[in-house]
Amino acid sequence: MFLSLFLIVSATFFLMRAAPGGPFSAEKKLPPEIEANLNEFYGFDQPLYVQYFDYLKSVATLDFGPSFKYKGQTVNDLISNGFPVSFMLGMEAILLALAFGVLLGVISALKHNKWQDYTAMIIAVLGISVPSFIMATALQYIFAMKLELFPVARWESWAHTFLPALALASTPMAFIARLTRSSMLEVLNNDYIRTAKAKGLSKPVITVKHAMRNAMLPVVSYIGPLTAGILTGSFVIEKIFGIPGLGLHFVTSITNRDYTVIMGVTVFYSILLLASVLIVDILYGLIDPRIKLSGGKKGA
Repeated sequence: MFLSLFLIVSATFFLMRAAPGGPFSAEKKLPPEIEANLNEFYGFDQPLYVQYFDYLKSVATLDFGPSFKYKGQTVNDLISNGFPVSFMLGMEAILLALAFGVLLGVISALKHNKWQDYTAMIIAVLGISVPSFIMATALQYIFAMKLELFPVARWESWAHTFLPALALASTPMAFIARLTRSSMLEVLNNDYIRTAKAKGLSKPVITVKHAMRNAMLPVVSYIGPLTAGILTGSFVIEKIFGIPGLGLHFVTSITNRDYTVIMGVTVFYSILLLASVLIVDILYGLIDPRIKLSGGKKGA
């Protein structure tokens, strides 16, 4: 994890330095004296390796520096203000994706080659094919503008969260449905399922207690990439729905060339992604007791 984070921080730093323009570039060019003073104040006149090591030190203490465009605010202030909103939206989207994805996958597997199976897979294909920003626009048009069931945008109540969360959840929900379906079909053909049926266990008990537990392993493995997709996908969704989350600050910082915000948010989300991968590995072992980590080797 630390090696991955070091590589991400290094790549982010050098890519930002290689990008054309600078944090003080604008349509109305600053006088050279003022720009020189700003570069000196923020250390941009130092050699590149000095800037790099200074940035590594600041990241090690979780100090991402000041924002160049948000006056009087640091990157840490923007993260502490915007991340709770993005976290709530992301968690709601993840719960929607897991709930409806698993439900569609289980129904599709239990009703294999029937109309329920075909309907669920059509929904899954649509979810995979349609990008989240197109889905967001369609949801706004249908449910907000035409049917007037939900607000078009902003972030004021639960009703304001449903459409952006659904737009974020559409693609991962489709992937989860397909994963659950294929895994359930494989599990339902195993010998222990036939044994459970021979013992006279009810279908709900067999499905929930025996089949779903083992079928969830691929879904759990997908939670790590799912978290990354939800978080990065929220950048555009937050902009479309006018949600004051961290993604909105990130998109704005790109247009404003706010280097510290871009790098700070990238590093912050990288930390979250690496942590989510670790949590997924732990959950994987808890769900399947046959998987144990001992001495760095995986044993049954």
